[in-house]
Amino acid sequence: MDQSTRRTIWIVGVVVVLVALVAHHNISSTDIILFCVIVPSIVLHEVSHGVVARAFGDDTAKRAGRLTLNPFVHVDPIGTLIVPALLALGGFGVFGWAKPVPVNNARLRSPRNQGVLVALAGPFTNALLAGLAALLFIVSFRNTALRTGVLSLPAQIVFLFSLGNIGLTAFNLVPIPPLDGSVLFERLLPRRYWPTYLRIRPYTMMIVMGLVLLNFLFNPGPITIAFQHLYNWWEGVLFGG
Repeated sequence: MDQSTRRTIWIVGVVVVLVALVAHHNISSTDIILFCVIVPSIVLHEVSHGVVARAFGDDTAKRAGRLTLNPFVHVDPIGTLIVPALLALGGFGVFGWAKPVPVNNARLRSPRNQGVLVALAGPFTNALLAGLAALLFIVSFRNTALRTGVLSLPAQIVFLFSLGNIGLTAFNLVPIPPLDGSVLFERLLPRRYWPTYLRIRPYTMMIVMGLVLLNFLFNPGPITIAFQHLYNWWEGVLFGG
C-alpha cells in the first residue's frame, strides 16, 4: 500500500469517526476544534523529541522517517482513532495517544544528562506553543471577547490551541513512566533504589491507565478535577482575570 493510499484511508477514517460522534450527539463543534488543534500539537511534541535527540547524536528517529510533520506517520490506529471514538460514543470522555518517536539514549553523547533534555523537549514544545497562542489571543482577540462576550471562530481556535497545549504540558510532566516527567524523578533517584525501581517500572503504565479509568468512572474524576483547576487558571491568564 503506497503513502497516498494510506493517507486517503486515514482521512476517510477520521471523517467517519467525526460523523459518527456528531450523529450520536456526543461531540460538539468545540470538541471538533479541540481535536483539530490537539493533533498537530501532539505531532510537534513527538517530533521535538527526535529533533533534540538528533542534535545530541542519535539519528534513530530520522532513520525511522519520524522527523516529519505529516500526522499520518505519527498516528496510532488504536490510540488515536478507535479508543477515543469508542470512549466518546460511550459518553466517557476522550483519551488517546500517538506513536512515540523512537529514541536510543545509548547513542547520545551524554546519555544520562542529554536523555533528560530529549524527554523534556516534548513538554517544553507544548508549553512554548501554549505561550505563543496565549500571546496571540491576548493581543488579537481578548478585548473583543471581553466586550462582546463572544469568541469568533479564529479566537476559539487560538484559545483552544493554547488551552490544549497547556494541558498536554502538565499531563506529560507527571513523574510516572512512560510520561516524560518521569525522567526528572529517575535523574534524582539514588542509585541504591534503581534495582527495585527497574522491577516496578514496566508496570507503571497501569497507574496511568488506572487514573484514566477512574476519571471515566467518576464524574468528575481525579484527572478532571486537577486539570479543571489548571484550565481555570490559564483562562484567567488569557482573559486577564
